[in-house]
Amino acid sequence: MKKLLLFLLILPLAVGCAERCRGGRDGVWREENGKLKVLSTIEMIDDLVQKIGQDYVDSTALIRGGLDPHSYELVKGDDEKFVRADIIFYNGLGLEHGLSLSRNLIGNGKAVPVSEWLLHDHEDRLMIGEGQYDPHIWMDISLWMETIDPIVAELSQKDPDHAEQFRENGRALREEMERADNEIVERLHRIPAQRRYLVTSHDAFNYFTRRYLAEPGEGERWQDRCCAPEGLAPDAQLSIVDMRKIVDHIGTHNISVVFTESNVNKDSLKKIVSTGRAKGFAVRLSPEELYGDAMGKSGSYLEMIAHNVDVIARSFGGEL
Repeated sequence: MKKLLLFLLILPLAVGCAERCRGGRDGVWREENGKLKVLSTIEMIDDLVQKIGQDYVDSTALIRGGLDPHSYELVKGDDEKFVRADIIFYNGLGLEHGLSLSRNLIGNGKAVPVSEWLLHDHEDRLMIGEGQYDPHIWMDISLWMETIDPIVAELSQKDPDHAEQFRENGRALREEMERADNEIVERLHRIPAQRRYLVTSHDAFNYFTRRYLAEPGEGERWQDRCCAPEGLAPDAQLSIVDMRKIVDHIGTHNISVVFTESNVNKDSLKKIVSTGRAKGFAVRLSPEELYGDAMGKSGSYLEMIAHNVDVIARSFGGEL
């Protein structure tokens, strides 16, 4: 009885602590402490801002957890974040196309699209699909690290007293990302080329496939290595034609595993696996999800990518 009473006394405190931990960064972000207030639309940008700004910046992400950045609409409290922010970083390339969100970004003097630098200096590395740029640029570390410089530049302009520290942090982050990128290329290329075919929930892994799964000299044929029932935004209904296309792709390339994504409905891929198995294909659904549009439970951007690499390598029979 005493143990039960103690448990009942502790439980509200534990729940309260968990809530404070989840909202802790937002609470600090609202404090008037003289630090730059930086709002990023997605966690992948926010993670870079944290690593570059460190103690001189209070940063937070607007879209967190399993929320879909493609369709996100502003909720209560978001307007305040836009008002308080000194800088607002967003991905661009059509990612944040929810009406209320895009209205607060387009034409906002504080809003900076990190992809603008890529459009200017690395447009040849950007992909176009469905008549628009593929916005999932964070799936290729070697491309995503090119957003470091514009973040450093914006932070330095707003807080010139700490510009040198921002530059130093940016250089260190670039070196860390370069190492991770090279290690992933080396690791995934130990897997035989005939196994490196990826089927996911939606077209979030094109950049990942081109960088980490394609063969040197393969040209545009790398596109055969990546397939998904839904397009660049996971909001389409799966048609019979779409299903047949994916199932045929699985059969043609002898694909044994397909991957769901953490924030995308799994029904489409379950139907595809069921149809494929009915046709005699030895295909299964991976028990582990990939992170595409959301960082999920990962603590950082690089941990998110590492999770994807681990899951894919295990499923393809590669070295850990």
